[in-house]
Amino acid sequence: MKGKLLLLSVFFTSCPILAQRHEILSPDIRSLQVVANGDWLSLPVAELGNGSISIDFDDTTHEYRRYTYRIEHCEADWTTSTGLFDSDIVSGFINDNTIDDYQQSLLTNTLYTHYHITLPNEKCRPKLSGNYRLTVLDTDEQPVLSACFMLTEPQGMGVGLSVTTQTDATINTAHQQVGMELSYGNYTVTDPNRQIKTVVLQNRRWDDARWNSRPQYVMGDGLRWSHNKDYIFMAGNEYRKFEILSTDFATMGIERIGWDGSNFQAYPFTALPRPNYLYDEDADGAFVVRNSNDVEVNTQSDYMTVHFQYACPRLTAGEIYLNGDWTYDRFEPQYRMEYNEDAKSYEAAIPLKLGYYNYQFLLLDANGRTSFLPSEGSFYQTENTYQALVYYRETGGRTDRLVGYRSIKK
Repeated sequence: MKGKLLLLSVFFTSCPILAQRHEILSPDIRSLQVVANGDWLSLPVAELGNGSISIDFDDTTHEYRRYTYRIEHCEADWTTSTGLFDSDIVSGFINDNTIDDYQQSLLTNTLYTHYHITLPNEKCRPKLSGNYRLTVLDTDEQPVLSACFMLTEPQGMGVGLSVTTQTDATINTAHQQVGMELSYGNYTVTDPNRQIKTVVLQNRRWDDARWNSRPQYVMGDGLRWSHNKDYIFMAGNEYRKFEILSTDFATMGIERIGWDGSNFQAYPFTALPRPNYLYDEDADGAFVVRNSNDVEVNTQSDYMTVHFQYACPRLTAGEIYLNGDWTYDRFEPQYRMEYNEDAKSYEAAIPLKLGYYNYQFLLLDANGRTSFLPSEGSFYQTENTYQALVYYRETGGRTDRLVGYRSIKK
C-alpha cells in the first residue's frame, strides 16, 4: 500500500569495489584534474545536457604529442557496459578523438605541455546518464591516463541526506551517521532490490565507499535508510592543508622553500599528532592548481618537490599513506611515507604543481583496508561532506542510469 512503511525483507547485494578512481598510467603525466561545471570542491558530476566536464593534465616531455581519447559507459559498479551500442552512448565519435586544446608552459623551471578536454564538444556528446570513463592514449595506442566522471538525468529521483553525531555506535564522540531518503518520482520501481543501486561516500573517498546498503524501510514511492549501521563513518579529523603559490616565497602551511640546483623544494611545517580537535577550515581533501598571480594558472604554474613529514613513533599495524583528491584514492608507492629513524618521523617527497592542497594520513593494513591514524583522532565535530549516488535500471533495461545525486556538509 502506497506510503506504508515496511521492513525490507530482501537483501541488497554488494557490488565489486572497482570504484571511480582516476588513474595516471605514464610517468610523464602529472596534475590530472577532473572537474564538473568549474566546481573543484565537488565530485565530477554534471547534469546530462546541461553541464560540462573539464579534464586537464600536464605532459612533462614539453613536446606536442598527438593524444586521443575514447569514452566508455560504465555500470554502477564501474564495469564497462556491454549491452550498449556506440550510438547509444554518444553523438559523434566514441574513439580516436584528438585532443586539440594544448599549450606549452611559459616561464617555468619544469617544462611541460598542458592538455585540456571539455565534454560535451562538437566531436563527442554523451547521450546517457551514468558513469563514464575517459581514457587518453598516445600515438602507439597505449593508455596514459583514465579519468572518471558521472552524468545525472535532468529530472531524476529525489535524494535526501542528513548527518547526525548521535549515532548507533557512539553519541557525540567519534562517529557520524548518514540518513538517506529516496523518492522514485516518475520512475517505475517494482523490484528495488534489483533495480536500485546506491553508493554513499565521505569526502568523495572511494576507498571507504558504502555500496548497496540495505534500506530499513520500503515504501510504495521510495526507500529510507534510517539508523543504518553501514552508514556509520568515523568522523576523523580536519584535513591538513598548504599552498604553494610561488617559487619565490613561502605561503600558507609552508615553513620554507629552496632550490637544489635543479628543482624547487617546498617544506610544509612538520605535522604532529593531534590528540584534540581543533577547528581549521579545509576543503575536505580537494585541491586546485593556481599561482600567486592567478593568471594562466595551467601554463605558468611551476612544479615543486613537496617534502611531507609526520613526527611520531614508528607504527607496526600497517603503512602510512598520503591521501587527498590529488592522490586519486590510490595507495601507490609514491604516496607511501617511509620512516626516518634519525628524525623519528614518516617522510615522503612528491612533485606537485603550484596550488592549494588538502591532505590526510591514512593507515593501510595488510588486508588492504584503510583507517585514520589513531594519533590523528576521530572527533564528532569534524566537518565532513557526504555524497550519495543512486542508480536505476528499468525492467528490461540494458544499463544502469544515474538518477540521483546529493551532497551534504555536516
